[in-house]
Amino acid sequence: MPIAPSLPPKPPNYGDKPVSEVSKKRSSRRPRRRGRRREPVIRIGSNYGDKPVSEVWRPELTRLPVLTPARRLARRLLKGLVRFLVFCFTRTEVSGLENFPKKGPALVVMNHLGDADALIMLAFLPIFPEALAKIELYNFPVLGALMHAYGVIWVHRGQPDRRAIRAALEGLRAGKFVGVAPEGRESLSGGLEEGTEGAAFLAIKAGVPLVPVTITGTQNARLYGNMKRLRRTPVTLRVGKAFILPGQANRQGALREATRLIMEVLARQLPPEYRGVYSYVDGSLRLPRGER
Repeated sequence: MPIAPSLPPKPPNYGDKPVSEVSKKRSSRRPRRRGRRREPVIRIGSNYGDKPVSEVWRPELTRLPVLTPARRLARRLLKGLVRFLVFCFTRTEVSGLENFPKKGPALVVMNHLGDADALIMLAFLPIFPEALAKIELYNFPVLGALMHAYGVIWVHRGQPDRRAIRAALEGLRAGKFVGVAPEGRESLSGGLEEGTEGAAFLAIKAGVPLVPVTITGTQNARLYGNMKRLRRTPVTLRVGKAFILPGQANRQGALREATRLIMEVLARQLPPEYRGVYSYVDGSLRLPRGER
């Protein structure tokens, strides 16, 4: 009768043996990485899922424009052309220009209602701002060429565009005026949308004042409708007093609070119907400390 081969002894089960709780805690910890402290990722133009994300990726175009003699001439010619167009198609009421700083650096923050906002600012502000613009406009046949001639900082929205951040900081540290719309896009509601954190990060990181500029009446449907009827659209532009943000640029909580302060200052300068998600703001709101 054949004899079955003997099986090897079953290994002992240690699962029911006591394990030190201290060793459990130590094993569950992640190893600490030493090195430079990472700064928060700032997405200029969009921090929220419902805001646009650039599908065009051209990082080689994102840089601070070099002010060559040809570009200086182009800016002056474009400013004259824009003033003529603004006069033809709008009746713009301007107030608060005495609040605009005589020299930079400063970050110009604005609400964004329609396509004409940047033209209104260029026509009436006493500067040539270094503007941040969405990269999609580069591919527009005529507009893209004119913007390239003027020189803008192209931004990839909804992405951590570090090139755009570095270019904007470079401009501020060189004493320039940099313009940005904290909402990150044209308003879909006609009122202020929730602000994104790019403007607050730039202002705190560079330690520069902010100049609030608000515009009304430039909604695309309203403006283009009046142009078709050969009517001039009533528009307002208001410049508020410059102010400085408190806080530190490497703390997410400080950035959120600073962004809220920026948007509330803009809301205070706007009529109630333009305040949007910041409709709780009234005319008695005080500026952050450091008002100039």
